[in-house]
Amino acid sequence: MSKESLWLSIVEDIKSCKLCRLSSYRTNAVPGEGPLNASIVFVGEAPGKSEDLAGRPFVGAAGKLLTELLESNGIRREEVFITNVVKCRPPDNRDPFEDEVSACSIHTNKIVELIRPSMIVTLGNHSGRYFFEVLGGIKWYGVKRARGKVYKLRILGNDVVLIPTYHPAAALYNPKVREELEEDFKLIVNTYNELSKPKPTQEKRKTLLDFMK
Repeated sequence: MSKESLWLSIVEDIKSCKLCRLSSYRTNAVPGEGPLNASIVFVGEAPGKSEDLAGRPFVGAAGKLLTELLESNGIRREEVFITNVVKCRPPDNRDPFEDEVSACSIHTNKIVELIRPSMIVTLGNHSGRYFFEVLGGIKWYGVKRARGKVYKLRILGNDVVLIPTYHPAAALYNPKVREELEEDFKLIVNTYNELSKPKPTQEKRKTLLDFMK
């Protein structure tokens, strides 16, 4: 089965999912969007009102900031895949509960396994805790302590570079968080560019026969 067919199957599963209470609140499920061969996946926390209405991730004010942070650093939004750890909007935009993240993990894991990115950026505490603690087996001490660093973890059978940072929504009205988020995006893009560089071919070791030719 092709990647596209598998993705359509995942989308249908998400749209019909009733594994947690959030299914009863949604207008539209929000599976995610982006190229299925993306090298980098951004994982936020949950859809908000705009996302619930559109069925697309990060299309509200936080989404505009995410797009701005990407494009100001030379990456088009269309190059990356974007999703959330829960695919349905929590009521009143509250934080997702742990059991909701856990229930939705069947979809999150399938998306990551399908795309097999070389790099994952977690946006916010709930996304960070899931990828570091649940999948990576690393104690999560919160985004404030974890941000600004590059981690290499084994995630779902693959070696992945993980970079945690704030959710863009946290930076909308907090200049200090925005400043740190902008710093993190420079780190994200520099790391992404390094990963994208073709690896130099190792020079063949010369033997005595090579000098005798």
